Amino acid sequence: MDFIKMHGLGNDFIMVDESAVEGLNLHALALRLCDRHTGIGADGLVVICKSDIADVRMRIFNADGSEAEMCGNASRCFAKYVYERGIIKGDEFGVETPAGIIVCKVNAEAGKVQSVTVDVGAPLLDCSDIPALGEGRFVLRELDVCGEKLNATAMFMGVPHCVIFENAVDVARVESVGPVVEHLPLFPRGTNVNFAHVTDPENIELATWERGCGRTLACGTGSCATAIAGVLCGLTKRRVNIHLALGVLTIEWKENGRVYMTGPAAISFVGRVEL
Repeated sequence: MDFIKMHGLGNDFIMVDESAVEGLNLHALALRLCDRHTGIGADGLVVICKSDIADVRMRIFNADGSEAEMCGNASRCFAKYVYERGIIKGDEFGVETPAGIIVCKVNAEAGKVQSVTVDVGAPLLDCSDIPALGEGRFVLRELDVCGEKLNATAMFMGVPHCVIFENAVDVARVESVGPVVEHLPLFPRGTNVNFAHVTDPENIELATWERGCGRTLACGTGSCATAIAGVLCGLTKRRVNIHLALGVLTIEWKENGRVYMTGPAAISFVGRVEL
């Protein structure tokens, strides 16, 4: 099977055309290929598919084999992939995902994508939509995590997200507290967990524990959720720079309710693996 390994600020994916994996168990394939010791190694497997309702369709499988509704970094990699391979002719196109149709706009020079802006849609803020136990919006609610009280803001931004603002971003804390919050009964379908530090109203440092993946170097939908939480909690402006381990994403929550994410995508290498 031919594949392309790509990443969005270190959040890495194995990209394959649907014709290459026809008839295969994609859950098992993702689990095998994403293993960093015995497989290719990645945070997820992305399958490029034909769509009946959009220009193209994206399926995403986490490293644990579960299928995700959406992924911000994967969507930028996906946009670069389909544009540079000529699957899509224009610089703006719709992508079908299980979370709905998103719109990608590529910024290209000499046929090479330099950055991608993704209209990831509007966040769902009611507990019933996240889903989370309770009613109304989930803003600055207190969580009891191993005896520690944490204030969290949650929403559905393509996938469930929980945002915790802290005085600093501590990777060790992300890896110890993140998996506990991910599996709290409060979140029936689990949740991604974002640990954020606001440096000023236009800049946020962020590290994320992703549901089904563990700690990743970047999370696009997590960056969007964190920007939204910053506004809901009165901490930031509607347009912010999210500072991740390997770079910056610009997120804007416009007055029309929709969220726009702009950032890079890169090819790591091209390869072939025996199935």
